Amino acid sequence: MAESYFLLAATFIPLLLAPVAYGISRKAGINAATWISFGALAVSTGLLLIPAIGVYTGQQKVYAESYKWSQFGDFGLRLDGLSLPFVLIISVLCTVLVLYSKPYMVHKVSEDLPEHKAGHGDGSSAHGNDQGSHAGIPSVSGSQQLTVLETDQRVKNQMGLYFSLYLAFSMGMLGTVLATNLIEFYVFFELMLVPSFFLIAFYGYGARRRIALMFFFWTHVGAVVLLLGLLAMGFFAGGFDFDTIRANAANIPALWLPLIVFSLVMGLGVKLAAFLLHIWLPYAHAEAPTPVSALLSPAMIGIGAYGLLRLWMELLGGTGSYEQYSLYINMWGLATMIYGGAMALMQDDIKRMLAYSSISQMGYILFGLGSESILGISGGTMMYVTHGLGKAILFMMAGSIIMQTGTRSMAKLGGLAGKMPYTAVLAMIGALTIIGIPPTSGFMGEWILFNGVLQTATNHMDPLRTTMFALGILATVLTSAYILWMFKRIFFGKIPEELAHVKDSNRYITATMAVFAAMTLIIGVLPDTFLSPITDYINGMFAGHGAVLPIPHANADGVASDTGLQSFPPAGGGSG
Repeated sequence: MAESYFLLAATFIPLLLAPVAYGISRKAGINAATWISFGALAVSTGLLLIPAIGVYTGQQKVYAESYKWSQFGDFGLRLDGLSLPFVLIISVLCTVLVLYSKPYMVHKVSEDLPEHKAGHGDGSSAHGNDQGSHAGIPSVSGSQQLTVLETDQRVKNQMGLYFSLYLAFSMGMLGTVLATNLIEFYVFFELMLVPSFFLIAFYGYGARRRIALMFFFWTHVGAVVLLLGLLAMGFFAGGFDFDTIRANAANIPALWLPLIVFSLVMGLGVKLAAFLLHIWLPYAHAEAPTPVSALLSPAMIGIGAYGLLRLWMELLGGTGSYEQYSLYINMWGLATMIYGGAMALMQDDIKRMLAYSSISQMGYILFGLGSESILGISGGTMMYVTHGLGKAILFMMAGSIIMQTGTRSMAKLGGLAGKMPYTAVLAMIGALTIIGIPPTSGFMGEWILFNGVLQTATNHMDPLRTTMFALGILATVLTSAYILWMFKRIFFGKIPEELAHVKDSNRYITATMAVFAAMTLIIGVLPDTFLSPITDYINGMFAGHGAVLPIPHANADGVASDTGLQSFPPAGGGSG
């Protein structure tokens, strides 16, 4: 047994308090449920930070807890330089978005009730309303008082169920990233799916039940394909623990290795919504309630990239399979970047545009993971951090606009910068993060990623990789185009007459957006916060792999001696 239980407690506290949040919402009201849910996730984040500080400062390379489980091996939880950025972004997003959920979901749940529709045909309630469990509920008196009480209780019940599902969803994401066993990884991987399915089916927009079923079908089939590869890995390696797989990867027959890699890449590619496996994402992310969209897009789908790093590139690293197939991952990432960006440029619905943007951003990550260089892989991993923060801000912006204007169509918007100045400023920081403009965190992620891709192209004098590098740079122009076009249509120009009354959302909305905006600026100025553990760990992953290019080191003249590139600091502290 482990001496400490930080990771175990951090993972399961949200799940254990999920039914408590439901009961408290029904009995004590939505405010109490909100703060119980926030407290559960804040404590979970605090428990994660205790070992995370030790990993970050180098006091310990790995913090792990292991518990006897079953014939499948040990139930373990591990925090290291690879899982650290993923788990921190997931935990911070989940914690902060609980507070954002309170006004937005009260508005959404109330809007879906027949009583509300009868009282507010314009769907524009909750403009800055912060009246606890009564927010967004129509005001009536006299003979209608019983209806108000019934409506109030329905909202409490619905919000209690929302918070309980939200906490279970958070637990699934944390457990997946911390898992140290293939079967454990799969169990948590599926536990992400179940609560997110119900969150879309119960609280989404449009044909939400049909879309939730599509989401469930695609991601579950991908998970089953992944499971086949995991079972084969464990069978041939003689166990399902990560350490066992890593030590015995050479025992996997050469005939089976391509099939295992294919199942891992396809199964995780569905979660990533990579090109051709992306069909479910524009529907699920666009029609999910906005706080859930702000978790699905920034946090959940990127876990597919974590799976590729951990299950394929690390555990099977000694088999040479990464070097054999990295070029195809590079090409797949480029196709995903361009397709997602082009489709985003053609959208009118804000959330659908952001959904296609997420596809494009996952392409950036794949582009880096297939670069066959430490720089490129580190940059791809860093892109998870930057995308998580930037896209969360933009989805929260979309939710604020939906609440205040009642529309998601950019054609019906315009000139909102004067009416919603705080939202506009914070959204611009999120937009600059996605584009990759300093001093946001997006700049450092893209800078390192493209340096790695170019390093491989020039080192091998490979015209194909050089061409893909050039096309990747052009894809960043496409990203800038759809983000700036969105911003112009929403915040500039002439404001429609029917939106003259619009103002910024309440403090729950703007303050939570400001938290992520501050984080992306801080990481942009001090990128070593995440880059140091990432680059150190990935360096160790590929130690001895001659085909994977190391970070170039400068000679006395400041020129990288092995690639011709200008020098680049090992931890990404500057541009060289």
